[in-house]
Amino acid sequence: MSTPEEAAAADPAIAELTDQITKLGVSIAEAKQAQKPKEEWDPLLKEMLALKAEYKTKTGQEYGPKKEEKKPKGNDSQEASDKNKEKRAKKAAEKAAKEERKRMQREERERVQREKLEKLKSAAEDFSHVFGDAPMIQSASKSEEGVNRWTRIEALSKEMEGKKVLVRGFLHTVRGVGKGAFVLIRSSLYTVQCVAFESNDIPSSMIKYMTGVPVESIVDVYGTITVPANAVEAATQFEIEVQVETFHCVHKATAAMPFQMEDACRPDLVKETDVGAYDHEANASTEGGRVGQETRLDHRWIDLRTPANQSIFRVQSMVCTLFREYLLSQNFIEIHTPKLLSGASEGGADVFTLDYFGKPACLSMSPQLHKQMAAACGGFERVFEIGPVFRAENSNTRRHLCEFTGLDLEMAIVEHYDEVLDVLGDMFVYIFDGLKERCGQELQRVKDQHGFEDLQYLKKTLKIDYATGCKLLREAGVEQGDYDDLSTVNEKKLGDIVKEKYNTDFFIMDKYPLDVRPFYTMPDPNNPKLSNSYDIFIRGQEILSGAQRVHEPELLEERARAWGIDVKTIASYVDSFRNGALPHGGGGIGLERVVMLYLGLPNIRKSSMFPRDPRRLSP
Repeated sequence: MSTPEEAAAADPAIAELTDQITKLGVSIAEAKQAQKPKEEWDPLLKEMLALKAEYKTKTGQEYGPKKEEKKPKGNDSQEASDKNKEKRAKKAAEKAAKEERKRMQREERERVQREKLEKLKSAAEDFSHVFGDAPMIQSASKSEEGVNRWTRIEALSKEMEGKKVLVRGFLHTVRGVGKGAFVLIRSSLYTVQCVAFESNDIPSSMIKYMTGVPVESIVDVYGTITVPANAVEAATQFEIEVQVETFHCVHKATAAMPFQMEDACRPDLVKETDVGAYDHEANASTEGGRVGQETRLDHRWIDLRTPANQSIFRVQSMVCTLFREYLLSQNFIEIHTPKLLSGASEGGADVFTLDYFGKPACLSMSPQLHKQMAAACGGFERVFEIGPVFRAENSNTRRHLCEFTGLDLEMAIVEHYDEVLDVLGDMFVYIFDGLKERCGQELQRVKDQHGFEDLQYLKKTLKIDYATGCKLLREAGVEQGDYDDLSTVNEKKLGDIVKEKYNTDFFIMDKYPLDVRPFYTMPDPNNPKLSNSYDIFIRGQEILSGAQRVHEPELLEERARAWGIDVKTIASYVDSFRNGALPHGGGGIGLERVVMLYLGLPNIRKSSMFPRDPRRLSP
């Protein structure tokens, strides 16, 4: 059987046919390499196939090189199989050797660490009164001075120069310099530098011990306060140092640090967005000296030690304190409602279900129904609660959690729900003023790492209605109908517009469409499409949702049926209004979201101590 070249040499017509096929093949290959659409080179392919068919008709054989005869299976096949086995065996051996090297390196590190600790232990034996590992604290005894023996780091000042103090804290950093050691001790938000140099009273073994104690260990340092010539820039107590006389480790950090505290404290280089989806995987890495959010949360007990996080949760605590202070001053009482319910508290499907002794139950997604019973039906008139709220929403965003802390209030009204809005507006101003007055240091620490603009707010809170908000959006070129729900993006845009127009990051918007509010919301008496409801916003994001509630049983049943709720499942709630009920209204606030937005944080997980989202259930 001849090749196309041999056939072409014998017949000029075949030669011309071969040449055409070759040129078409080259054109098709070039088109494919250039990634041109098939539509462009498909006609060339069809033409080439037709020429190959013609070639076969004229020559009696397929166009192309001779096919090599298949070699009989036998020794060659066996040889190939043996080679593959050898390759696999070699690869497995290399992998095993690599694992063995890693094991040996790990054991060597552990051996070095053990030897180091043993040396520290033996070095300390002769000077245990000066340095070394302190006995485990098991509450075996009490000193006469008790806790007063220790001075809090935040209390240290240059006015205490020459005074001897005992301080306790985390070993933040340690640095050996010649025959001396510099250590930075941290307690909550505060740090102090402690210095020791080899002398008659400070043996060289003590310097070795100090520089060998692992960072983040708990230490007691006793010494004399001095005022250095230059400020200690690395410490919050920058005007002083402690000249170390004794140094004892109360509890040694033995596990390897998942990340360095220095990295965890670095200022943000780029301001993240505070809306949109949250990518767990993208936030799991620790690269370039940056600690990913998921890595932080996996080791939250360490991450909480940073000054910024210490400050965030002190601010959060103060929000609760101020919330409670203001409402108590306005004759509210604090209540505690159940979190185990027989049905969805707002008639929704996004609840966590559970078995309650053989009966179906769920976790409360709001204290709504019970706080109404207490305020309007139980005669307490003004109530509030701080407690957990559970939402089984599979929302992986930057502002949603499956469990958060609710700040809820409910109050009787005399003639108009504006009475509730007046309380809410004044309460938030009280909170914002209180944070500025009481949390100055904490706010600065958050700014140092995360950077944010101070919240702008008016002493008399701005209130606009929903129609006005929609109009402002349309005037800015944003499509928004008066009866359509606001998207997150449009809420954010409205916040920007309000900030520019009214110079405030904080405002109230009422008269929402009835169809987008819960079943117990009172309809607007002048427009059946609207409701006596309201939301409150910080930096363009909702932090409170509330309304005047329906207190007439018949209307309540009618609204429940309109929402497709089986009235039997809320019978006890409806019945509570059949024996007389005060007109009332209230609202529910998300604590973590308030803190997140007040501090300009990009992610609600930063303002939740141990967040629970659809992908996280620990620690």
